[in-house]
Amino acid sequence: MDENSPSPCSTVEPVVLPRSGHPISRKDIDPDALKIMFRLHRMGFIAYLCGGAVRDLMLGRKPKDFDIATDARPGQIKKRFANVFIIGRRFRLAHVHFHGGKIIEVATFRKDAPPAIKTPSCAPVDPSSLYGTPREDASRRDITINALYYNPVTRSVIDFVGGLEDMACRKVRIIGDAAERFIEDPVRIWRVLRHAARLGFAIEETTEQAVRVHAPLIAGASGARLFEELNKDLAYETRPVIEALCKYGLLGYILGRIGETYQADQDLFQRLGTLLDAEERARTAGLRLSSEEMYALILWPWVNPLFCDDRDMSGVLAEAFMNARIQATLPRALRTDVIQILIIIEAMIRALRTGRMRWSFARRAHYPAATRVLFLIERGCLPREGETFESLFRKTFPSASVGPKLKQRRRRRRRPRHDEPA
Repeated sequence: MDENSPSPCSTVEPVVLPRSGHPISRKDIDPDALKIMFRLHRMGFIAYLCGGAVRDLMLGRKPKDFDIATDARPGQIKKRFANVFIIGRRFRLAHVHFHGGKIIEVATFRKDAPPAIKTPSCAPVDPSSLYGTPREDASRRDITINALYYNPVTRSVIDFVGGLEDMACRKVRIIGDAAERFIEDPVRIWRVLRHAARLGFAIEETTEQAVRVHAPLIAGASGARLFEELNKDLAYETRPVIEALCKYGLLGYILGRIGETYQADQDLFQRLGTLLDAEERARTAGLRLSSEEMYALILWPWVNPLFCDDRDMSGVLAEAFMNARIQATLPRALRTDVIQILIIIEAMIRALRTGRMRWSFARRAHYPAATRVLFLIERGCLPREGETFESLFRKTFPSASVGPKLKQRRRRRRRPRHDEPA
């Protein structure tokens, strides 16, 4: 199928930019992704680079992933590549594995399911009925700037939905009717805000109006999906997305009363922003926090006022998390880890104020993670090589004892047996 051929759903020709009309170079594309696409082309299939990779390359940014869209079916891909694993139930995807744990996703062009089979109670759908053309695949994506394709053979960029024009105008626009698309999947609201915030783009007027009207629908999304989307934001360029979620009132629908508190208290939210700025500087320097550390960081401004000296803080924080009614489903193990990290951080901060530290905390498994987050809170940076909380404490209180004190085990005298002399 030629990329310029019309589709049954539209007679408008796609915009095709030749190599001279765009900045994408094949040198900037992952070589393994190029190998997959060229191999599929030699076998007679269409294979395009798609999604965020094309958008980022057009904007001069480094893509995180290189996803491929093709008209080859998953079974056909698996027969032709030895290192392929097929995942998914409703719509199957091919994951091509390479050395070092790298995975490149190859998806068959698909189309939206007919309205009659979108309801959860419908009978199982034949996946082949969802396969479509490049135009149909572009039309089912969320926003126009994410629906561009790059053909490595002709070195051209293909646009079916007006993404190039929106990119030139620095706008984020939903594909199709915004209200209808948001009602169909409320998580699209979050994605619109994410891309606008990270790219510094404006939200197109009709799309923004629909965001404001339908923002409460995000509370109806499953907690697992909200948790998945939140992890994406905590893993990359966190602050601009959190600010956008707060501005449009979505933070309360995601983090429950915690998000509502941040939205209502500007000073508290400013403290959160300062911590996220410090984390972003560390990330730019090549230092990353773990998932547990990121959750402890974003929750610290909210949880700090809850601490007091005369209460069991493990129970207090567990109850506070339960009462917060967080919509995103945080796994129990994650909540437990975050609570322990927060308790140790509070003990460290109190020690830096009073000179008294419960050094038994140093034996806990969460002590290193708490130390890293503490440095971001107190110093605005992660600890350098050789820096520890003990060294920070010693600078503040040179004469104080540092480190856990091990209790000497008292040796018990063995009582003599009855048949032994005393």
